[in-house]
Amino acid sequence: MKTALLDTNFILTCVKQKIDFFEEIELNGLAILIPAQVIRELNGIKKPEAELALKILEKNKFKKIDIGKGNVDKKIKKFADENNGVFIATLDKELKSKIKNRKIIIRGKKRISIQ
Repeated sequence: MKTALLDTNFILTCVKQKIDFFEEIELNGLAILIPAQVIRELNGIKKPEAELALKILEKNKFKKIDIGKGNVDKKIKKFADENNGVFIATLDKELKSKIKNRKIIIRGKKRISIQ
């Protein structure tokens, strides 16, 4: 099964815009990977949407992975470079421009789109 790695800003934006990202990504036939470092970032954000995101993660199935220490975006890029087939779910313009993998983005504030 193909996989999608989600970053922090993607998860937070989906929560803010009330997008069921787990359902949408799985409907596209992708398993979800979330780095432990992303979960750590969510735990450090003291906003209601971060708390809700953590509750959503608790209730859904995904594979938690460790991408290493250091800058999370750089580690996501490294993971993407090493895992050509993984889809990267991000809204980060700089990260999107640096990775060659297929990307999952949000279109029109209500839908997820695969590029």
